[in-house]
Amino acid sequence: MATSVLRTPARACLRASPSSIAASSFSKSHNGSRYIPALSALARYYASKSFPPHTVVSMPALSPTMTAGNIGTWKKQAGDEIVPGDVLVEIETDKAQMDFEFQEDGVLAKILKDSGEKDVAVGNPIAVMIEEGTDISVFESFTLDDAGGEKAPPKDAPKEEAAESSEPPDSGSKTSPSTLEKGKSEGQVGPEAQESESTGGRLEPSLDREPKASPSAKVLALERGVPIKQVKGTGPGGTVTKQDIEKYRPSSSAVPSASAAGPSYEDIPASSMRKTIANRLVQSVNQNPHYFVSATLSVTKLMKLRQALNASADGKYKLSVNDFLIKAAAVACKKIPAVNSSWRETGDQVVIRQHNSVDISVAVATPIGLMTPIVKGVESLGLESISTAVKDLGKRARDGKLKPEEYQGGTFTISNMGMNAAVERFTAVINPPQAGILAVGTTRKVAVPSISEDGNGLEWDDQIVVTGSFDHKVIDGAVGGEWIREFKKVVENPLEMML
Repeated sequence: MATSVLRTPARACLRASPSSIAASSFSKSHNGSRYIPALSALARYYASKSFPPHTVVSMPALSPTMTAGNIGTWKKQAGDEIVPGDVLVEIETDKAQMDFEFQEDGVLAKILKDSGEKDVAVGNPIAVMIEEGTDISVFESFTLDDAGGEKAPPKDAPKEEAAESSEPPDSGSKTSPSTLEKGKSEGQVGPEAQESESTGGRLEPSLDREPKASPSAKVLALERGVPIKQVKGTGPGGTVTKQDIEKYRPSSSAVPSASAAGPSYEDIPASSMRKTIANRLVQSVNQNPHYFVSATLSVTKLMKLRQALNASADGKYKLSVNDFLIKAAAVACKKIPAVNSSWRETGDQVVIRQHNSVDISVAVATPIGLMTPIVKGVESLGLESISTAVKDLGKRARDGKLKPEEYQGGTFTISNMGMNAAVERFTAVINPPQAGILAVGTTRKVAVPSISEDGNGLEWDDQIVVTGSFDHKVIDGAVGGEWIREFKKVVENPLEMML
């Protein structure tokens, strides 16, 4: 649980005497108007002196990579008393919706950032706390400036690990987000733009391609389907104005386009979490040479064992097929430990880190994006413990209540779409620095030949198609095939999980 409570910087100024502040202001303003900004800053701090002692609550960093967050629902309102452990407000990070629990006694005097505020930088003021018994009415006029002002969130924030990422940003690996950004800061840049070979033209800046237009003109042109490049601007410097769009009439030779009736789409802003997922998946595909190995598994014995165990549980647990697959993956990882490994680059040294514990990341679809909570030490857990852990982690992932250590880490991932009867098979993208992920399709009934006392015949077999995605930097093709064989062997002989 991460909290952050910062004292207002204005406190230092409040200790100075009014006369000393006034004298300082006069001496600097005496020589010219260029000192006016300093005067206004001092006046602000001097005005803050009229407020009783207070504490400014700042936007907390609720994950190691968080640089800004969105304000969710305030659980407390101005005038409410707060004790340590009370949830003050919900904060939407790049990973999830999390509760910000306050750890001091006091009274909430004023909320400085309302629900719905977007991209509030870490450290910026969001509320004011006072001691019990302090007059709250004087804080009605308290502003962000009285709290020391705010800073804008970084325009080029570091590439953070996605919700399904398994590597903390400070791991020291060159595949970690912080290391990737470090390379950029040291002057490593991408390839320069080249001339187009197909047209012979040169790449031109976007400013040269787009006409100058006011924001309101651009919005109106989009709504009416007006080609803004064909509009002659009458504003300063040839800027296209809203009035120019309203007066625009297409020439008689112009062919009506389908867009003339207005846009037929909706732009949905990407959330911080969706941007992070997109960045990390692009990195994974570009930097990790994927190869895929598929196999068809018979799960008839597994289904019968599951039914028998659930029938004897007396309601204490209810095992799913996925619980068995998680355990089988851990057994296979212990037999083929090369798959339970990750690629690490630290300085000039490159190593393949082979993990002793099998921590399985389980992909969970949530309203805000894909999360991969981790079941740790699966090799030493029983099926009941795995089932309980998966249900608890899955629920808290969908509620946005996971702690960073519950979704950062992991040595292997399982993505199961078996609940969708239309998905027979699919492939999944690796979570770097992990070297493998298993994609699981739906269960199908397949007629297979059988031999009985009456001769040859057919019987129905429950089957699942699985596809392993492996990083060829770490796992050779033959090794990936061996892992799939061990996994298939355990699934088709599920009593081996009990050994």
